[in-house]
Amino acid sequence: MTEVFDCADPDQRSRGIAAAAGAVKNGRLVVMPTDTVYGIGADAFNSAAVAALLSAKGRGRDMPVGVLVGSWHTIEGLVYTMPEGARDLIRAFWPGALSLVVRQAPSLHWDLGDARGTVMLRMPLHPVAIEVLREVGPMAVSSANVSGSQPAVDPEDARRQLGDLVDVYLDAGIAEQQAASTIVDLTGPTPRILRPGPVSAERIAAVLDMDPGSLTG
Repeated sequence: MTEVFDCADPDQRSRGIAAAAGAVKNGRLVVMPTDTVYGIGADAFNSAAVAALLSAKGRGRDMPVGVLVGSWHTIEGLVYTMPEGARDLIRAFWPGALSLVVRQAPSLHWDLGDARGTVMLRMPLHPVAIEVLREVGPMAVSSANVSGSQPAVDPEDARRQLGDLVDVYLDAGIAEQQAASTIVDLTGPTPRILRPGPVSAERIAAVLDMDPGSLTG
């Protein structure tokens, strides 16, 4: 049975985070707030749960799921090598609305879709999301919407789209950014923005000491 928790109420927030953590650990799906949009999440290391997440969204394996982490240090075990510029971007924009695509550690036993040895990582700037992530570890998370629809910026929109396919909804009101994160690919010879978002090319370029145009060209 689907449960909804109002995170503005301290008691419901505490119970909701515990319920969400329990659901994820048992291979089920949750919807939680982030600073950008609401996300539908599952245990990143549970292949069946990730497959259920893709199915709930009506999304194919050709669009792999990103991973949210609860601290900077978590990524050390997830990345093959830290590419040039990655630590500078993390220091500048994490937690926040910047996702980084990097080469994953080959020892990882997860299946996020057809990611070809890469993984998209982000640490969100939202206390509820961080609490859940610190309870359960890295989570496979995608925007809480049916593929092809606009990402949900509030829990009601997420419920309209995903309904009972999700066990726990954590309601923290309207998402602050109301836009999906900026994605920067660090797997090639030079950094490249794959998706524009709240963190501008100019701000990224300033950190990397690059021309903003070279990030988007």
